[in-house]
Amino acid sequence: MGGVGVAEHDNVKLVRDAFEAVNRDGWQAILPLIDPEFELTTPPELAMEPDTYRGHAGVRRYFESFEDAMDDIRIVPDGEFLAAGDKVFFPFRLSARGKETGIEAEQRAFQVWTLRDGKGLRAEVFARREAALEAAGLAPDG
Repeated sequence: MGGVGVAEHDNVKLVRDAFEAVNRDGWQAILPLIDPEFELTTPPELAMEPDTYRGHAGVRRYFESFEDAMDDIRIVPDGEFLAAGDKVFFPFRLSARGKETGIEAEQRAFQVWTLRDGKGLRAEVFARREAALEAAGLAPDG
């Protein structure tokens, strides 16, 4: 296999920049980096209320659902970014502290972003690495 192409490198940079911006400036910082048709999907294995969040309003609803009960919310890439065409796979860690309880919580999972015209179009969250790699077109043969 050859190296990562220019477009794939740009896609990885965009996803990495999106997470740095959110953690530095708050979730609103992601809005200029995503397509108006952006969709974020959370699975039943990782969410009490699995859902698909659409557009800028959906992203707002997703983050506000955390902010109601949690403080110090961080979504941090936790490993290597792998690019395949218009998709980017990476493991991540979500950590937060309960507003009422002060209890720290952490969840590890995987995301696959699909990009279009230099913006995030779709983000899918997966509990299992193998499922995320398959969705990104990176699953090993056999």
